[in-house]
Amino acid sequence: MLDEVERWLRRRSWSAGERPLDLLLAAKKAAGGAGTVSVVLPALDEEATVGAIVSAVRGTLMTPEVPLVDELVVIDSGSTDGTAAVAAAAGARVVRRDAILPRLPALPGKGEVLWRSLLATSGEIVCFVDADLRDFDPRFVYGIVGPLLTEPSVQLVKAMYDRPLETGGTVVPAGGGRVTELVARPLLNLHWPRLAGFVQPLGGEYAARRSLLERLPFPVGYGVELGLLIDSLGLVGLDALAQVDVGVRRHRHQDGQALGRMAAAIYRTAQLRLSRGHLVRPRLTQFERTGDGFAPSTHAVDTQERPPMLTVREYAARRAA
Repeated sequence: MLDEVERWLRRRSWSAGERPLDLLLAAKKAAGGAGTVSVVLPALDEEATVGAIVSAVRGTLMTPEVPLVDELVVIDSGSTDGTAAVAAAAGARVVRRDAILPRLPALPGKGEVLWRSLLATSGEIVCFVDADLRDFDPRFVYGIVGPLLTEPSVQLVKAMYDRPLETGGTVVPAGGGRVTELVARPLLNLHWPRLAGFVQPLGGEYAARRSLLERLPFPVGYGVELGLLIDSLGLVGLDALAQVDVGVRRHRHQDGQALGRMAAAIYRTAQLRLSRGHLVRPRLTQFERTGDGFAPSTHAVDTQERPPMLTVREYAARRAA
């Protein structure tokens, strides 16, 4: 590990308990408008979990006694279940992805939802939380928002956590995050070694200053977390990035083929940043056994990115108003 990274780990890695809520509330009050916090949950068919997350945030971080979070928005990217109704009943403001920036047809993918969320929120600190988390703890929010309220030079904070793999009734304590270990971590160590200290570079729980996010391009699909991390390093430097230990993350796991598609999108995001070229053939073929043998199934790899939100005229006009 680079000496710079070892120093960064000592300076910019914390636990959520190091910043109690009373400290954060005082820092938020002192920051004024710069301390406003928006929490965004990108959601697609997450009725089983989104309500508990919304209730936990509203019940602990949006009360008269603890007004840490100013707005809580669920961006529904086309759910066919009761996600929107459950989230609204729990107290979130629910916005349909396609209702944001309607002149631009929406592309499928998580990154698209996060990008559009900048137009649907107003906080100067934006906190993203995946909507499939189980046993949700408010530390996933206040832990990563904390350094942005107390450390003026910090621009982006990633959550770090244990990630058990629960499959077939068996729990493997450190078995989760397979794409991180097999794809993202090797890529970062080989090509962006200054980012090698991030425990969960692909984690979906992170917070950042709007002034940073609005200057970054957003890969529309699974590559969004890697792309934002790499581009933030280039834009603001390593010391402006940080991570906070929030405990254990439990969520719905995807099957091997879905992970393969995720890995391909992440590799493509890295490749684009290495060369600013294009994949010769942005397709991924996978195989599934059927009664007649192995059947191929080919999927497109995400190849589009949204530009920095600051270049979108509707957003620029809102900021200027």
